[in-house]
Amino acid sequence: MAWRLRRKGVISAAPAHLIVNPVACDGVGLCAHLAPEIVSLDRWGFPIVSDAPLDGTARAAASRAVAGCPRSALFLTAATYSEDSEGR
Repeated sequence: MAWRLRRKGVISAAPAHLIVNPVACDGVGLCAHLAPEIVSLDRWGFPIVSDAPLDGTARAAASRAVAGCPRSALFLTAATYSEDSEGR
């Protein structure tokens, strides 16, 4: 829940990552229908997601995919930045 923290009406909009649990996934493909701009399917119907941070509309689409997954195989995590990604 670090990607969206609701406390007393305050929402944190930190970037998030969409993660797939391949063990839980059955390859139904509903996630690709709910979030086609960030989820694609391999030839067996399993999701392929980017590891890029999600902001704005992409995060909203990812939230729809997470909520719609019949196997609860998708989840959002807070984006973390290493020192290398910040150019230090």
